[in-house]
Amino acid sequence: MNVAKVKVSIHQIIASYKSRLSVYADHDFQRTPPIGGWSYSEVYSHIFDASLLSVIALNNSITGKGEKKPTHFIVRLILLLGAFPPAQRYKVPKRIADRVNKISKTEALDFIIEFEGAIDTLDSAIETANPQLKTKHPRLGYLNAKQWLRFIEIHLKHHLKQLERVEKSFKA
Repeated sequence: MNVAKVKVSIHQIIASYKSRLSVYADHDFQRTPPIGGWSYSEVYSHIFDASLLSVIALNNSITGKGEKKPTHFIVRLILLLGAFPPAQRYKVPKRIADRVNKISKTEALDFIIEFEGAIDTLDSAIETANPQLKTKHPRLGYLNAKQWLRFIEIHLKHHLKQLERVEKSFKA
């Protein structure tokens, strides 16, 4: 996996989140969409909180706090293909769902900036991290530093699709 390439992709995805944030009407940002589910606000809360937690796990793998555990084949396949299996909705683990809040657009932008700062500090450390040291993801099992970075990219892309569904429901 090319760490620099994945980081460029992550920054492009973040730019999309930022540009969308500036387009959303303030009165719609925290409103539950007509299709139900999370508001824009809750999606931003989840994705950037989860991304920051992922950076912590990634850093734990880098600093030797990980464990020598295998990564499941299906997870390796997801990371290789760069997407979760299609047409499948995932239930967020309760402990992660409990962290989701309705936040303001300003708080969402602050979250994005905090995440960007956190991810930008890890370049060379990811490249040199021991691939055998892994930390546990609540759903996917054990991931090493490079796998965590790839997961962050996939997860960010996944929730852009969710935002698109919310956008369509407000336009309908």
